[in-house]
Amino acid sequence: MTAEELRIILKKLGVSGAESVSVRAFTSDEDGSEYAVWLVDSGDEKEVLKRAKGHELEVYESFFTDRKPYAPALLGVCEYDGERYFLTEYCPGDDLRVCDRERLVMALDALITAQNEFWGHKELSHAAVGFDMAVKAVTERGKYLGSPLLDEAYARFLEVFERTPLTLCHDDLLPVNVLVGDRAVLIDWECGGMHPYPESIARLIAHGREEKDAFFYLTAADRGFAIEYYYNCLVKKHGIAYDEYIETLDCFLFYEYCEWIMLGNRYGNKGDERYGYYTRLADETARKMLRGRT
Repeated sequence: MTAEELRIILKKLGVSGAESVSVRAFTSDEDGSEYAVWLVDSGDEKEVLKRAKGHELEVYESFFTDRKPYAPALLGVCEYDGERYFLTEYCPGDDLRVCDRERLVMALDALITAQNEFWGHKELSHAAVGFDMAVKAVTERGKYLGSPLLDEAYARFLEVFERTPLTLCHDDLLPVNVLVGDRAVLIDWECGGMHPYPESIARLIAHGREEKDAFFYLTAADRGFAIEYYYNCLVKKHGIAYDEYIETLDCFLFYEYCEWIMLGNRYGNKGDERYGYYTRLADETARKMLRGRT
C-alpha cells in the first residue's frame, strides 16, 4: 500500500487533513511483518485504519451498531480498489502477553460485559461467523489428532459444543487481542459471532505459561482466578451450575490444546516444542473429560 493510496482512502473516510497526517503500519512482534493496519496520527488525535479482513465489519454491523465500551468505536467505512477499509478509534494500552491481576480483571470485565449483553440472542446466530460456520471449523480440527484417546475426547467436545448456550464470542481472544489502558478493549473481531460461551475465555487462558520468557505469561494463580471470576460474574447469573461450567470449560480448553497437535500432524511439524507441550495437556484433559464414561 503506497502513501498516496493511503491518502486517498483517508479522504474517502473524511479524515481531516488527510494530506498531512502521519500514517504508520503496525508490525508483528513475532516476525516484524507489516499488518494491513495503520496508525493515523494528526498530532491532536489518533485513529486506526484497517483493511477489512474476515468478518470484522459484519461483527460491527451486526453487534456494534452503537458504541460499546469493550470494542474500538467504528468511525467510518469506505471502498477502494475492490477492498473495504474502515476507521476506528485508537485505544491506547498494553496487551496481556505479560499478565497481571489488575489488567486481567479489566479484560475479563470487558468480555463479561459483551457476553452478558448478547447472551442467548438466537436471532443473531447466523451473523458474522455464524454458529453453523463455527461447527464446521471446529469439526475440521478434529480430523488431524492421530490418537484414539484424543479422537474420543474430541467427539465429546463436539457434543458439548452443539448444546452449550450461545453468546457473542471473539473466537481469537489471545492476549495480544486485548488492550488495557484506561479501559480494556477487545480488538480484531474478524472471527467473531454467536458461539458457545466458553470459547473466548478458554482461548484467553489456555496458552498462558509461567516461564518468565513465555510469549504469553500467566501464573497458575491468575488462571484459577480468571476461571472463578468469570463464573461468578457471568455464568452463574445465567443459571449454570459450577460443576457443569467446569466440565464445559475443560472441553473448550481441550479444543485449544488440540490446535498445535493438528498443526503438527497436518503439516509435519511435530518437532516444534509446542507440539509436545500441548499433546501432554490434551492427553491429561482428555482423560479428565472421559473419566467415568464407558
